[in-house]
Amino acid sequence: MSSPGRRRIDEIGEESRRRILDAAEALFAERGFDRTSFVDISERSGISRGSIPWHFTNKDGLVMAVFERAVDRFLGPDRYETIPTLAEVVRDYADWVRSGNSALMFMVLTEAMSSTGVVHAQYQEFLDRRRKGLERWLRLQRPAGVDAVVAAERERQVSIALNGAVIGIHLQWLVDPEGVDLDGALQSLAAVFDTHLADAWAVPAAVEARRNGAGNRKGSSPRKRTA
Repeated sequence: MSSPGRRRIDEIGEESRRRILDAAEALFAERGFDRTSFVDISERSGISRGSIPWHFTNKDGLVMAVFERAVDRFLGPDRYETIPTLAEVVRDYADWVRSGNSALMFMVLTEAMSSTGVVHAQYQEFLDRRRKGLERWLRLQRPAGVDAVVAAERERQVSIALNGAVIGIHLQWLVDPEGVDLDGALQSLAAVFDTHLADAWAVPAAVEARRNGAGNRKGSSPRKRTA
């Protein structure tokens, strides 16, 4: 059992971390990643500049912590452990988009795409966790009798497509909020997906044709063209 003194130190550490994250989130939204320094964050949070890397190692680690905390407020990792409707999931996503800091997603994405360092790796991990969340959600609804290996691969591909569609709608709304009905677009996506949910485990015809074509090419010689 930890001592009262140890618990108090932990509480101070958690409070400092929260204040740093709050200040960084506000400043990143106001000024962007490049124009925000540890000095700015220190002044806004009231936490010494030297304490910031102690909590987050560097600026890259801090921006990912800010980003993931912002997402988890509305779409925590346990969101897909039950079977909410897709309409409920995208409604949570829409709430996050309107929270004021969702542009962080694309700010971090820009940073991740321009490097092969910490942010790039952490952003990959973030996207992988989100996709795996959708895979779990699909797996809970997997029809009986479906080949498990084939089903797992289809669930992965569908989660990539669904995640990409949602992010695409998000980006369009940020760029053109007057021209894009965020809720309408997300709910339309959910309605189309729900209507065709069973198709999530079917191999698309184009993929099947490509596989069959590859098999035919391996197993037979090409036909000669006739006049």
